[in-house]
Amino acid sequence: MTAVSLAIGLIVLGSYDLVIEIVSSLLKKQFALDYIALSAIIIALYSGQWLVGTVIALMLATGQNLERYGSLKAKESLTALVDRIPSQVSVMKKTGETEKVEMSEVKIGQKILVRKGEVIPLDGILISQAATTDESSLTGEPYFFEKFSGDLMRSGTINVGDSIIIEVNKEEKDSTYRKIIEMVQQAQEEKAPLVRLADKYSTFFTLVTAIISIVTFLLTRDIERVLAVLVIATPCPLILATPIALMGGMSACAKKRIIVKKLSSIEVLSRIDTVIFDKTGTITIGKPQLANIDIAGTEYSRKEILALASGIERNSLHPLAKAIIETGKRENVDIYHAKNIKEIIGQGIKGEVNGKVYHLVRAKGEEGMAIELLLDESGKDEVPGGGTKIATFYFDDEVKEDTISTIYEMKKFGIETFLFTGDKQKAAEAIVRKMGIEMQIRAECTPEDKQRGVQEFKDAGKVTAMVGDGINDAPALALADIGMVFSNEEQTASSEAADLVFLGGDFKLVLESLNIAKRTIKIALQSIGWGIGLSIVGMLFAAFGFIIPVIGAVIQELIDLSVIVNSLRASRVTNTSNSR
Repeated sequence: MTAVSLAIGLIVLGSYDLVIEIVSSLLKKQFALDYIALSAIIIALYSGQWLVGTVIALMLATGQNLERYGSLKAKESLTALVDRIPSQVSVMKKTGETEKVEMSEVKIGQKILVRKGEVIPLDGILISQAATTDESSLTGEPYFFEKFSGDLMRSGTINVGDSIIIEVNKEEKDSTYRKIIEMVQQAQEEKAPLVRLADKYSTFFTLVTAIISIVTFLLTRDIERVLAVLVIATPCPLILATPIALMGGMSACAKKRIIVKKLSSIEVLSRIDTVIFDKTGTITIGKPQLANIDIAGTEYSRKEILALASGIERNSLHPLAKAIIETGKRENVDIYHAKNIKEIIGQGIKGEVNGKVYHLVRAKGEEGMAIELLLDESGKDEVPGGGTKIATFYFDDEVKEDTISTIYEMKKFGIETFLFTGDKQKAAEAIVRKMGIEMQIRAECTPEDKQRGVQEFKDAGKVTAMVGDGINDAPALALADIGMVFSNEEQTASSEAADLVFLGGDFKLVLESLNIAKRTIKIALQSIGWGIGLSIVGMLFAAFGFIIPVIGAVIQELIDLSVIVNSLRASRVTNTSNSR
C-alpha cells in the first residue's frame, strides 16, 4: 500500500462521520458548522497535501472522541442513580429457597427477599413482621422508618434491618424509583439545546473565516495559506464546547440531588425573571406539628384516635402523616395495625382497622392545615373521602430555615416572586409576614387558578418558573417555562410535569439550581468566545504566512482541547451561592 493510499484511507475514516452529519443537515435544511472542515479536506486533497488532509481527519476523529469522553465524564453522577438498583432480584420459591431472576421478569404477587443493606428493588407490601428502612433517597430526610407487616415498601429505599420478604405490587416499569431513573435517561438522551445557541455565533464565525480565506487567496494566490486558514478554523470549537458544558451543568445538579429532565431547562432557567411558589410543603418546613385534635362525639378517646390515624398514616410519606405519627409516639400511644391501605396523593388515604374502614382526608371549610378522620360505615368507598367525621386534626406550619435567605438572594437577581396557595388569604399573609420579604399573594387557588396565573405571566413576556410539591401543582408546573418540584412524596403527576425534580425538601436547592444554570451558561459562552477568538488570531497568522497547514492543525487541536477542558468546569460542584 502506498503512502497516498494510506493517507486517503485515513482521511475517509476520519471524515466519515463529518460527511454524514453534513448530509443530514442539508436534508433537514439546517446550517452546519462543519462546512469549514469539509472545505479544508477538499482543498487538502485538491492541492495534494496528503499529510495535512490526514492530520485534519485524525484531528476530527480525536475531537469527536474527546467530546464523547467529556460527555461521559459529565454523566457519571447521573448514571450512578441507575446503578443503585440491582439488575437481579431474589425471588422466593414455594420450597422456601430463593432464585435470582432479572428484575424485569418479576410479576405482581411474587415474593422477593431483600437482605440487610440492600436497596429495595420493587414496590410492594411487607410480608415480614417488621422492617427498618432508610428512605432518604426519596424524601431527602436522614431518618429511619419502622415498618410492620402489611405496610407499603417503596423501591429505591434501603433495608437497614434484618432480611425481609416483600410481596411485589408494582412491576419494574411502574415502580417509584423507576420514575427517577426514567427522568435521568430522558435527560441523557436529550440533544444539547445550547448547540442552537452556538448557532447564533456560527454565522459570524463562518463569515469571518470565509472573508479571511478569500482575501488571502486574492492577495497571495497561495492555496497553501488558504488551507492553513481553514485548518485553524476546523473543527469549530462551538460544536465541541456547548454540549459538554450543558452536560456538565446537568451533572453538577445531580450531585446536589437535583434531577434535570431536559437539558434545555438549564438554558431557560438561567433566564427566568418570575418565580411562583406554592406554600405548603414548598416554602414551609414540610414537617408541620400537630397543634390540636377536635373530637366529634364521645365514642373515641384522644389515644384511640391517634392510634387509628397513626396506624393508617404510617403507610404515607405525607408531612401531615408524619406529624400525627410523631405525636402518637410522644404520647406513648399503642399504634393500631391497619391493612388494605389505599392512598391517592392529593386526595387522602384509607385503611382497615379491626374490621372497620377509616379515611383521612383534607378538612373542608377550615383555614390553614387540617385533615379529618372519617369512619366509612359502608366500607365500599373506592377512594378516600367518604364517611362520618370522627375527629379533625389541626397543624401549625413553619417556614423552612433557608426559605428567607433563598428568596432574598433570588431577588438580588431581579427575580419577581409570587405565592400561589390553596389556603385562605389570612393564612398566606401570616406566612409572608413571618418571612419579612415582600411577595405578592394569590390565595384560595385551585389547580386551574395556578395554571391561569402562569399563563398570564407568559402572555406578558415573562420567563416563568413554578415551584411546587403536590399533584395540585401539576398543571402549573407543566405550563411554566420551568417547573420545579420537591419530591417529598411518591412520584406523582407533579414530578412527571416538572422540568427539575429536587430529591428532598431542601428549599435552597431552588437557588442552587439557578446558580448552576447561570454558571453553566457563563462557562459555555466563555468557551464559545475563547474558541472563536483564538481561532481568528490563528487564522490571521496563517494568512500572513507564519503558520503552515500541518502546524495549523496542531494549533487548532490545542484550541479545541482548551475549550473542552474549560467546558468541563461546569460539572464541578462549587459554592454556588458565590457563582454569579
